[in-house]
Amino acid sequence: MSRILILQGHPDLSRPHLGHALAQAYADGARGAGHEVRTVTIGELDFPLLRSQAQWQDEPVPAGLLPAQQAILWAQHLVLFFPLWLGDMPALVKAFLEQVARPGFALGRPDDADAAAHPMGHKLLSGRSARVVVTMGMPALVYRWYFRAHSVRALERNILGFVGIAPVHETLIGSVESLDESARADWLRQLGRLGAAAR
Repeated sequence: MSRILILQGHPDLSRPHLGHALAQAYADGARGAGHEVRTVTIGELDFPLLRSQAQWQDEPVPAGLLPAQQAILWAQHLVLFFPLWLGDMPALVKAFLEQVARPGFALGRPDDADAAAHPMGHKLLSGRSARVVVTMGMPALVYRWYFRAHSVRALERNILGFVGIAPVHETLIGSVESLDESARADWLRQLGRLGAAAR
């Protein structure tokens, strides 16, 4: 059985969105298969933006984000849900990742004893896998083939992979405004199956 952390990245908590239903379906499938599941809802957290490299390297993580860091350390598999906004993850999700993925937590510090052996930074979150679930207004094939899924690939390579999280799989769900009830139910079932398999 696996320890799974769901990171709910939809910034709008004023009403339920497809991303919330997908995350719930994943969690239900995982729990039904006996996996342990925890959830961090990024939109409920209060934290400032980082404005300098010095802040990122030297200042302490805001106290409100320490439970999120502990949940990441606890997890064996992370599932990040967010809507595609202006071709990328919402700013709130990026700000959260910048805050939690700090030297000493996600990466080794430059002054660590073994820093010379890891010129790109020691990957402190190795041993964890992830899935990224992205909802979008455009057709997923257009995003994948015309835009080359550039923002998701950057997330996988430059953030998750950079701190050692691998493998990273993705689920891209397009044309969400025009999904009928049958298509929506199909996606919910698919996320339930992924949760049961802890993938």
